[in-house]
Amino acid sequence: MALIELNNVTVAYDQKNNILKNFNLNVEKGEFLSLLGPSGCGKTTTLRLIAGFNEAKEGQFLFDGRDYTKVPVHKRNFGFVFQGHALFPHLNVYENVAFGLKLRKTDGKAMKSKVHEILEVVNLKGFEDRYPAQLSGGQRQRVAIARSLVIQPDLLLFDEPLSSLDANLRVQMRMEIRRIQKELKVTTVYVSHDQEECFSISDKVAIMSKGVIEQLDSPQVIYKQPRTEFVARFVGFENIIDRKAAGASFAGAGGAEAGKWAIRPDDIDISGDAGAFSSNTAAGKVKVTTYLGREYQYVVETLMGEFIVNDGREKPYEHGEQVALRFPEEKLVPVL
Repeated sequence: MALIELNNVTVAYDQKNNILKNFNLNVEKGEFLSLLGPSGCGKTTTLRLIAGFNEAKEGQFLFDGRDYTKVPVHKRNFGFVFQGHALFPHLNVYENVAFGLKLRKTDGKAMKSKVHEILEVVNLKGFEDRYPAQLSGGQRQRVAIARSLVIQPDLLLFDEPLSSLDANLRVQMRMEIRRIQKELKVTTVYVSHDQEECFSISDKVAIMSKGVIEQLDSPQVIYKQPRTEFVARFVGFENIIDRKAAGASFAGAGGAEAGKWAIRPDDIDISGDAGAFSSNTAAGKVKVTTYLGREYQYVVETLMGEFIVNDGREKPYEHGEQVALRFPEEKLVPVL
């Protein structure tokens, strides 16, 4: 049985517009699940529903087998890490971290022990007397994480926690979050629009679009075997081939069948020799040439449509040049 079960949940901000409709999601105990997708896809709504900030119009939320659909926020023992840290500027690090324990009327000796223990976990031992304004962005984020963890939550929720940090600090902090989660074995649901961030730290990722989970799987499976055209494009398969347009001459899973293939720009072969390839080939004309640093990127027009192709040859193909493209069978991924 999953720790989190969202069953046929509908969430709406008004009578007409459903953000989530008949939405289903399971999260296993100890798992690190990321909700990933573009703005407006419903990922933050899902997180806020689990936290108790949003209410389900229909459906049920089960947590560890118990019905949590109507359980108020203050009765859910969940830790929530906000996008902007949400630290109290007038409280020092110790007081910020201890805030949740004070609300729970934790004994003073036990509180001191718990705060010092969790500050050690997040590598902030010795920072107890500093105030948020005296900390770096990464240190403030670690204080926010410590404050959420010190209550020993049954579930840890992150809402785009690294979006305000610079690129180098984001990389450091995402590894820190994963280390802490592994060490404490706390079930975690993480929201981000950053693919690399989610893929690097998650056990599973749910790719969302328009309130629907398009694919939920391990990062490795999603990256190599996207199930739908939306997921394929989201993870870098910039070229979609209609099987009927490709025709029966294409080798692989039935060239003339209905459906589509996805292929990455790096996986298409390009040549200025019209007879260079014998199968899965298409003649085309270069419309755009762009220098990427290590290689050139081309937009090539063919009878099957336009394709984006990356190639590392030193002398680029020029605008208007006739080329041949080859689509290796083993690189074609069938998508819905």
